[in-house]
Amino acid sequence: MKTDKQKLQRTMTSRHITMMALGGAIGAGLFKGSSSAIDMAGPSIIIAYLLGGIILLFVLQGLAEMAVRNSDARTFRDLVQSILGKYPAYFLDWIYWKMWVLNITAESIVAAIFIQYWLPDYPIWMLALVVSVLVTTINLLSVKVFAETEYWLALIKITVIIVFILAGLILLLVNFGDHKAVGFSNLTDHGGFFPNGSTGLISAMLVVIYSYGGTEIIGVTLAETKNPEKVVPKAVRSTLVRIISFYIIPFFIIVSLIPWNKVNGVPESPFVMVFKMIGIPGADHIMNAVVLIAIISSMNSGLYGSSRVLYTQAADGRIPKIFSKLSKRKVPVYAILMCTSTLLGGVLISLFAGSKTFDFLMGSLGYTVLFIWLIIAFAHLKSRKQSSGKTSEYLVKWFPYTTWAVIIALMMILIGIIFTTPIIVTIITLCIYVFITLTYVWKKRLNKNL
Repeated sequence: MKTDKQKLQRTMTSRHITMMALGGAIGAGLFKGSSSAIDMAGPSIIIAYLLGGIILLFVLQGLAEMAVRNSDARTFRDLVQSILGKYPAYFLDWIYWKMWVLNITAESIVAAIFIQYWLPDYPIWMLALVVSVLVTTINLLSVKVFAETEYWLALIKITVIIVFILAGLILLLVNFGDHKAVGFSNLTDHGGFFPNGSTGLISAMLVVIYSYGGTEIIGVTLAETKNPEKVVPKAVRSTLVRIISFYIIPFFIIVSLIPWNKVNGVPESPFVMVFKMIGIPGADHIMNAVVLIAIISSMNSGLYGSSRVLYTQAADGRIPKIFSKLSKRKVPVYAILMCTSTLLGGVLISLFAGSKTFDFLMGSLGYTVLFIWLIIAFAHLKSRKQSSGKTSEYLVKWFPYTTWAVIIALMMILIGIIFTTPIIVTIITLCIYVFITLTYVWKKRLNKNL
């Protein structure tokens, strides 16, 4: 090991971080969480994902503008601290780390559930452990190898989603053989487009926010991206169009093909259900494999994001220096192993909770993504006042209206989620946030570096 007076290498390109953002966001939230979201909102889930996509657009635009203005930034802390102060930056760093470690834990369980489709005799905890070891091995290789692996994993699932869209449209619109075009009657036939009213729509927003969470990983790649001031805005633009398309259109197809009240309670993903309808031999196995790849891809991005947060914390002397040490391949090996160790906690939880572990973790993750987006939005709102008249190559149009729209929308969603989420999830999340705040106060009193 070499100490980190050497720096992380800037080897990632625009195509790498674009696919990383997609890899982080197109995972369990789409393929597994889709069942829960549809059960809450019915066909109106399409509206929920559209609203979430617009909010995401404005959040990432603000992130890109701040990244262009501060090209020396390595992660979120560097972007936020000079604008909002030490506590918001500290809080953001740690809830972001908490988000990813919980996310990869949740997704290791989901990956195990999909493997059980083929290996029903093996327990979830054992399969989750195998997946965790695989993802850790990929991350311990060089950043370039990791980025290339993530690129191709993300490309596979994007290709299959496109095939899913084309096949779904054929099932909806075309008569062939014994198949009659399904049409769009399922959108209104089973209790209407809003079967659970506005409450169902608001409840589903927690899943929506969780599903889109991960896209902001672009803000963690800054230290390892070539020309971030040019690459980040480009990646934001290309990522947004794809993510909104890959969520809204597939959900439109699912709720049009399958009555919304028949989606939840089925062990397989709605995506697998649709591929079965196509009638191609083994289509369900093919889709199950692709969903598994998608989830491993998302875990891959998550382990990267969480380990880089620990790395920058250690490099700045805020946590033990050992987490800033780099291997010969220029990866923070101890930070990666520390984040991997949290997966073992998920394996232990799954021993008792089994497949329900994902639903339990997803609630807390939705809250965390919400607060991350809020802090980014507030930082962007204040960032231009501190720019000291500096010009930027990238400026968000309609500022500050778009940023205020994000803040108001997220606050309304937060209030709605508090009243519609199981109280135990809210209490556990609050306890985590209080603990992070108390550690900040304790370190400040000891005059430790924050």
